[in-house]
Amino acid sequence: MKKRNSVQPSGPLKRQMSDMAFVRICILPPIILLIVVNIFPLLYSLVLSFTEFSARKSFAPVFVGNDNYGALLTDPTVWLRFVTTAQYVLMSVTGEMILGFGIALLLQEKFKGRGILQTLLVLPMTMSPVIVGLMWKLFMDPNWGMFNYLLGLGRIDWASNPDINIYALVIADIWMWTPFVMLLSIAGLSAVPKSLYEAAEVDRASWWFKFTRITLPMVSPLLMIALIFRVMEAFKVFDVPMGISGTGSSAPPLISMKLYKDTFLTWKTGYGSALGYIVLLIVVAITSIFVKYLNKVKQEG
Repeated sequence: MKKRNSVQPSGPLKRQMSDMAFVRICILPPIILLIVVNIFPLLYSLVLSFTEFSARKSFAPVFVGNDNYGALLTDPTVWLRFVTTAQYVLMSVTGEMILGFGIALLLQEKFKGRGILQTLLVLPMTMSPVIVGLMWKLFMDPNWGMFNYLLGLGRIDWASNPDINIYALVIADIWMWTPFVMLLSIAGLSAVPKSLYEAAEVDRASWWFKFTRITLPMVSPLLMIALIFRVMEAFKVFDVPMGISGTGSSAPPLISMKLYKDTFLTWKTGYGSALGYIVLLIVVAITSIFVKYLNKVKQEG
């Protein structure tokens, strides 16, 4: 009996196999790096949150169970910082959503220099947050800053006064991230079919009817995306407050500032890891609510 010849892969099949191997070689290193840089510290900090440990000292982590979480959740100062952080998020994100969407509506009208103006309005978003904080600190300085002078105020120390520096952070955050909401709003407005407005004009619909029945429903998915991203970032903001008020006694009572002090100033690594996971769970819960509402808006649309 004659032996059957083994079927050898053809040229295109060999080339396809080699292409797939090349793709795997290109993709695997970034995936491994992502796991090492992101996922491993996340899991390691979760383990540390159940221990008493200081990264500055040489002793090994001591398992303490839920003691860190219990101490945090029963500490009234921690809840006060969460309330202050929530107020900051509410003021800053609300201002950004209103101003960003309003500016996008104004930029829908065609006028000379619209492209240049839109480019200039985007510039604050491209700056480093720490630089933004330092810039606003100088701008609000009670001695030589222009902020108090332009508003006709006295020598108000916006950066160092713990009673009002939260408002300085809100102003800086709104100035920096309003362009983000504006860009997403412009993208949503440009996707609205002109035929809907033309049909509304034929029916002699009012501007309020067109805004509430056409513009807002069509742009709301992108507005929800902007809201999700801004709430996530504002809740854990650290760089802008550090640039404006520093990390000393005059720092605003935000939860991110306490997280930094506990973890990197007093070196209570296990305690800080537990606080970081509490913040993470809160952000994930809030984001999940927004994402659920976003899916509902998409289904209705």
